[in-house]
Amino acid sequence: MLSTGLVAIDSTIVATAVPSIVQDIGGFTSFPWLFSAYLLAQAVSVPIYGKLSDIVGRKPIILSGIGLFLLGSILCGVAWSMPALITFRVLQGLGAGAVQPMAITIAGDIYTLTERAKVQGYLASVWAVSSVVGPTLGGVFSSLGIWRGIFLVNIPLCLLAGWMLLRTFHEDVERTKHRVDYLGAGLLTVSLTLIILGALEGGQAWAWNSFIGIAVFTAGALLFAAFVLVERRTPEPVLPPWVVSRRLLATTAMISFGVGAVMLGLTSYVPTFLEGALATSPILAGLALAALTLGWPISASQSGRFYLRIGFRRTALIGVTVTVIGTAVLALTASSPSILLVAASCFIVGLGLGLVATPSLIAAQSSVEWDERGVVTGANLFARSIGSSIGVAVFGAVANSIYAGNPGGDTDAQTIVSASSAVFLAVLISALLTVVAVVAMPAISKTTTPREDDKTDAASSGQ
Repeated sequence: MLSTGLVAIDSTIVATAVPSIVQDIGGFTSFPWLFSAYLLAQAVSVPIYGKLSDIVGRKPIILSGIGLFLLGSILCGVAWSMPALITFRVLQGLGAGAVQPMAITIAGDIYTLTERAKVQGYLASVWAVSSVVGPTLGGVFSSLGIWRGIFLVNIPLCLLAGWMLLRTFHEDVERTKHRVDYLGAGLLTVSLTLIILGALEGGQAWAWNSFIGIAVFTAGALLFAAFVLVERRTPEPVLPPWVVSRRLLATTAMISFGVGAVMLGLTSYVPTFLEGALATSPILAGLALAALTLGWPISASQSGRFYLRIGFRRTALIGVTVTVIGTAVLALTASSPSILLVAASCFIVGLGLGLVATPSLIAAQSSVEWDERGVVTGANLFARSIGSSIGVAVFGAVANSIYAGNPGGDTDAQTIVSASSAVFLAVLISALLTVVAVVAMPAISKTTTPREDDKTDAASSGQ
């Protein structure tokens, strides 16, 4: 939970301090890269860390991630210019790419199937707390004129998380000789960087149909095709083909993709909608959105009671149905804005996502053994990151097309309502497409348990 908190707080604390950062070191036109660079580094590194953890164990990877995050935070805290700050954010992202999936993978290793949903709920609750603590801390540091504190506050948290892992988490990894797939890792990193970069910046930094817009996607697609060819021939691929060839793993990855799109669609546009349409203060808009991250851990922690009785697939079907209801209410009522209704809709969506994301992830983890669990968890979270990136790009294109067609642009309240309504409708469509993925998910035994001889010593790890 401490390790997860590093990533969770960082995802919400930076946005509120952007005005202070720009005022101090400049670079207003470049500040969106503070988020894009971090997201890119995190997304492309997750599958690689997942594979490495299956080779050397979870502990070295998560400790390395905490170390990278600590170093990146210190350097961000002393950054002298916007380009330097963006560069150091990449280092933070590389650390986050190890911390988040490893925390979830370790939970899958050391807890039984019965306990795992409650534990995943605890991890999800960290995000709920961070959705309130992060913006508050960011606002405090910003108002005091010490924006560097938003990065330096990570130092004691990193040290505490690292110390507790060193002291209490023990694993017994079978040491065998492995061949690291450096070529595959390099091709995957570069190709996905280009594809995600194209999705994030298309329609923003450059037009979708411009030369650079087409070139970025084309180069990314060609390099990814080369990566697929390499992975089919290498003895120990960084992202094995069976991750997408097994029906359960493929469908749960598609579900995770949809979850990422729905979650980021609401996270990105609910505050803008409320602030622009109702002149709501940023704090109230943030609290309305926080209802999403409050509903998620509540249902995630209780999902075990459902999937142990009715199975993973039926639980996910209930969850995705609730998600569709929540997004439908939001889309249908957006033309008559109400902060209470938006908050209620977000809470309902959060309840649904908790019943979708947690059971589908645990189903994927439970279908493999220890030496495959890291790469499976990494692939699942990677799919969520890709869904977030592409979702935000698509929703942004929808909103920008409406802003461009109205004289008032993004400063006119009615135009904001129209653009937000279109985005919420697109989020609803994403939720409906996720229903298809859940329906395609195979039903597996709800009594499936991890191997008795898992390489992680659960008893000693839990002490």
